[in-house]
Amino acid sequence: MIMKKLMYMFVAAILTISCQQQSKESDMDSFINELMGEMTTEEKIGQLNLITPGGGIPTGSVVSTGVEENIKAGKVGGIFGVSGPEKVRQAQKLAVEESRLGIPMLFGSDVIHGYKTTVPIPLGLSGSWDLELIEKTARMAAKEATADGIFWNFSPMVDVARDPRWGRVAEGAGEDPYLGSKVAQAMVRGYQQDDLSSPSTMMATVKHMALYGASEAGRDYNTVDMSRQRMFNDYLPPYKAAVDAGVGCVMSSFNDVDGIPASGNKWLLTDLLREQWGFDGFVVSDYTSVNEMIAHGLGDLQAVSALALKAGLDMDMVGEGFLTTLEQSLEEGKVTEEDINTACRRVLEAKYKLGLFDDPFRYADSSRPGKDILTDENRQLAREAARRSFVLLKNDQQVLPLKKSGIIALVGPLADNKNNMLGTWAPTGNPQLSIPVLEGMKNVAGPGVTILHAKGANISDDPEFAEKVNVFGPRIEIDERSPEVMLKEALAVSAKADVVVAVIGEATEMSGESGNRSNLLLPESQKKLVRALAQTGKPLVLVTMSGRPLALVEENALAAALLQTWHPGVEAGHAVADVLFGDYNPSGKLTMTFPRNVGQVPIYYNHRTTGRPQDGDKFAKFKSNYLDVPNSPLFPFGYGLSYTTFEYKNLSLNQAEIAKDETLEVRIDVTNTGDFDGEEVVQLYVGDLVASVTRPVKELKGFKKVFLKKGETQTVSFSLSADDLAFYNFDMNRVTEPGQFRVFVGGNSNAPNVKEFTLEE
Repeated sequence: MIMKKLMYMFVAAILTISCQQQSKESDMDSFINELMGEMTTEEKIGQLNLITPGGGIPTGSVVSTGVEENIKAGKVGGIFGVSGPEKVRQAQKLAVEESRLGIPMLFGSDVIHGYKTTVPIPLGLSGSWDLELIEKTARMAAKEATADGIFWNFSPMVDVARDPRWGRVAEGAGEDPYLGSKVAQAMVRGYQQDDLSSPSTMMATVKHMALYGASEAGRDYNTVDMSRQRMFNDYLPPYKAAVDAGVGCVMSSFNDVDGIPASGNKWLLTDLLREQWGFDGFVVSDYTSVNEMIAHGLGDLQAVSALALKAGLDMDMVGEGFLTTLEQSLEEGKVTEEDINTACRRVLEAKYKLGLFDDPFRYADSSRPGKDILTDENRQLAREAARRSFVLLKNDQQVLPLKKSGIIALVGPLADNKNNMLGTWAPTGNPQLSIPVLEGMKNVAGPGVTILHAKGANISDDPEFAEKVNVFGPRIEIDERSPEVMLKEALAVSAKADVVVAVIGEATEMSGESGNRSNLLLPESQKKLVRALAQTGKPLVLVTMSGRPLALVEENALAAALLQTWHPGVEAGHAVADVLFGDYNPSGKLTMTFPRNVGQVPIYYNHRTTGRPQDGDKFAKFKSNYLDVPNSPLFPFGYGLSYTTFEYKNLSLNQAEIAKDETLEVRIDVTNTGDFDGEEVVQLYVGDLVASVTRPVKELKGFKKVFLKKGETQTVSFSLSADDLAFYNFDMNRVTEPGQFRVFVGGNSNAPNVKEFTLEE
């Protein structure tokens, strides 16, 4: 009886929620129907126009003109590059008080990895494998950005990326679709939470739809060409995950998909995104990507603008093709009134959900910046996020953690360098508020440590290269002193030290948008420094900062320890010091494979099988291998060391055969066998041994981050369903095929603990 009552109460609650949701949607429809009934065609098209006034946040090479006049005329639906409550209020007043219908504007920005309180670049943050932490950083970013008047975010970027030459690998979660999907959902939840109309949440935009991470030759904006099977199995899952999480907006990508640029691709933006996936938000172009279809060869501005609108693109970023051509296209029958109405409605729905029609100035509260931005609590979260993102790649003879005594030589071009701590795509952050490594080391070391500092080398000695990198400010600063003088100084301080710590790597804009490289080595200026430091005979600790995997074969051989810290954000120096001195035991794992050299690229763990696979790294003629380098990477996906050690034992499956409606339970005992308490990311991979199409050698299907005290053992369990084994077959049907499967569990993608099971018919 009690169970029946509880069931009735549960059903009643569900019905109540459903009715409330329907009521809200009905209210929204009624409001928008009435509003659109008063709008002229010109005003409807105006809602599809996204502009930037320039002079603010640099995100592209084109800026809008006639901004104030267009806002007053109702020709602007959204704006970015404006921040601060008073500036936002001032601009919003133009729309609300001086346009005919007073429709408020959207205010957006690229808040990629924190707003003012900058956290590690997304590639680094994903290395924490900590979804709760990632969601927290997104929530913090939303609170800070909305305090500054920005409530529409052009994030998260969820492009699966397997080519480290591509600069924008820095902005995503790496090479794996499963992990990328989990990170995408965590970020959407963090930005939007459960109430878009709250003054402290912001609308997220998943980008770049789609396949942008597979641009040929690792070159930004370049073409993409792949099979539908690869799209659906490997590259599309994170976008769909974000849609399933309720993301409010989708941004189209620069590349083509099946020969049609994404911004004008109806199959992509309507058939797939809306009809198959059920997306009900609005689609915005990337920066002038509609106009760029002209260069793709699809016609003049009028033609490509009509193509984009009919494909399902709702808002045109900066290019103003919609604003200047759609009325003519309507007159000529190239678009319909319904096409314009549909796009306009989607933009207005977003504004309604954000609460702008109730209060256009809800995000222009001048009391908030002082209490919500760059708080001590926020900086502490940034410090925590940074240190949890670091990956310990090598630690011979336990040279780390450093003792808080003796003399440390801290050298390298990134050791005392505020301009390169935040990382690429941090346009809202202030580099001068960051903590460089030298300052962090002094703050954390305590009185027993003497720290001697020398720059030792420039990031690069090439002025032409530096000019390309320094578009947004000084990132590579070539010292007035000669390289020889700087090196001599570094060797002098190293001679006095017990241990040498060299902070080396990339300047922030050596990665990111248009930050592509054909060479994954450290610049020669820094390689000379590392070689010279290694010859001193002192223990050498390399702290590498970069926005991508680098080819570190030589550095790995020369150093006693290697700590990958990406670009850590505003609390960089404190976080690096916390890990180097052992105040935090590193637990990060790579989310992108590190190659031995650029010739191995693209290299990723979940590659497909071949008819002539090489067994291990031993060369054999007529096998799939290289003459000059092993097939294996320098560091595999999922790899990362700790100051302690972990032992995996007793892998077990609850049954050897499962039916399609059953769940397989996977268990393994993990023991902390070292001398420190620590965390381990336990990873579960599955290999499909027989299928109707070639399948990856293994695929990540689960992970858990566990904390173990010294000597502690914990049984870690995973559940696998038949749906976890599904894939898209040759006919593009998502299927689960019966047969033999292999389970791998361990601390990286080379997981040595293996069991097999059978999925029955």
